[in-house]
Amino acid sequence: MGSGGEPVGRDTVTPRVVVVGGGLAGVAAALDAARWGADVTLLERKHRLGGLTWSFSRHGLVFDNGHHVFLRCCTAYRSFLDDLEVSDRVVLQRPLDIPVLAPGGRRCRIRSASLPAPLHLAPALVRYAHLGVAERARLGLALVALQRLDLADPALDRVTFAAFLARHGQRRETIARLWDIITVATCNLPAGQVSLALAAKVFRTGLLDAADAADVGWSTVPLGDLHDRPAQAALDRHGVDVRFGATVEAVEPATAGGVGGAGGAGTPAWTVATPDGTIRADAVVLAVPAPVATRIAPPGSLPDLDGLGWSPIVNIHLVLDRRVTELEMFAAVDSPVQFAFDRTAASGLATSGLPGGQVLTLSLSAADDLVGQPSAELVATHLEALRTLVPAATGAELVDAVVVRERQATFRGAPGSADYRLPPDAGPPGLLVAGAWCATGWPATMEGAVRSGIAASSAVRDHCGLPVTSSRPASSPLTPTTWTVPA
Repeated sequence: MGSGGEPVGRDTVTPRVVVVGGGLAGVAAALDAARWGADVTLLERKHRLGGLTWSFSRHGLVFDNGHHVFLRCCTAYRSFLDDLEVSDRVVLQRPLDIPVLAPGGRRCRIRSASLPAPLHLAPALVRYAHLGVAERARLGLALVALQRLDLADPALDRVTFAAFLARHGQRRETIARLWDIITVATCNLPAGQVSLALAAKVFRTGLLDAADAADVGWSTVPLGDLHDRPAQAALDRHGVDVRFGATVEAVEPATAGGVGGAGGAGTPAWTVATPDGTIRADAVVLAVPAPVATRIAPPGSLPDLDGLGWSPIVNIHLVLDRRVTELEMFAAVDSPVQFAFDRTAASGLATSGLPGGQVLTLSLSAADDLVGQPSAELVATHLEALRTLVPAATGAELVDAVVVRERQATFRGAPGSADYRLPPDAGPPGLLVAGAWCATGWPATMEGAVRSGIAASSAVRDHCGLPVTSSRPASSPLTPTTWTVPA
């Protein structure tokens, strides 16, 4: 079912769906649509899948463009990994445990205790040595206020998270040494610039509402082995026609009446123009960045998205001649370093001729001030900073270094950004949008991308007049209600 135009119901012909874009949103949309019975074609202009999650080789080692993590509360993304049959290629903490280092070797941990939420964080916050006693005592004021927020209140998107924190007793040093550890990494903006709506979503869903929600997960293999090749195999299993090197020039309405007739009389059909020809479809999912969606969609069919903006991320991969830390990951305060991850095993270093070495990836979010700096300067500054955090790194020699810049890594989640985040059916009937920038209620994360793709697939199904039923296996931890885009 779902390929070759076979019937999906007594009086229903298989809908033809084109998904433009092979990032996580596009793959999720294509898999879900194929599962409920559509004949799906996925067009990707590059020669890989995964979008902003990709790998590359250099001097015999494999690096990711950036270190992407997820949380236990990311149920859509975790179910997506099940679909790709790669859940055994990730690790997921239990419990949450983030070492936080400061210059001079000072360290403490943000660790979840065996207590009900939100008390599970209390022991770690009471002992959080990077803040004074008085600052720690005031943390409860903001935590209680966060729990009282109505996340559906649109007014939350009109103020910054820092303004909210300041109103509830949080000083600038407290924000920098604690709140921004999470805010910058998850929202790609510091508390002083990010919308309260997005930050509150992170802290409520990820930290306060469930004791295990913030357990951190990451891939143990290169992202190409987690997303790209497994996604190709999964799409092939579901009969999706994947076309690489396919640049979409425009999406335009075709003659009245669906190409496959699935939507009934009067359902508009669409044509997708590529250099290799035109593809006709009953519905099209634009799983591409917002500027691309507005460029290839019919003029005026989508709202103006110019105000959304972008935030960059810089990743610095350091290849050292020896191991300098046994920590799998750590955060840092009072340092240019934000987060560091041990990627030694995933890089293939053990078989490269440097078996005693170590590969550390420094992930630098909200990198507006860094993205234009020369690579040599970034490496020198952050290697020196690493040595102040990890004394054992002082004697280590740098064998190689790679800097990766994603200038448009995420949408810019500043106050007012919700006005530009569209629901999947914001366009004319049969033209859907998907991507982490869409109105998922989440920041720009892998979770948000997958949710947007499934929401777009659900909207296509509704457009084609098919029953609204779950297309996922009963054993999946994700229920249909969690796919719904908030109003």
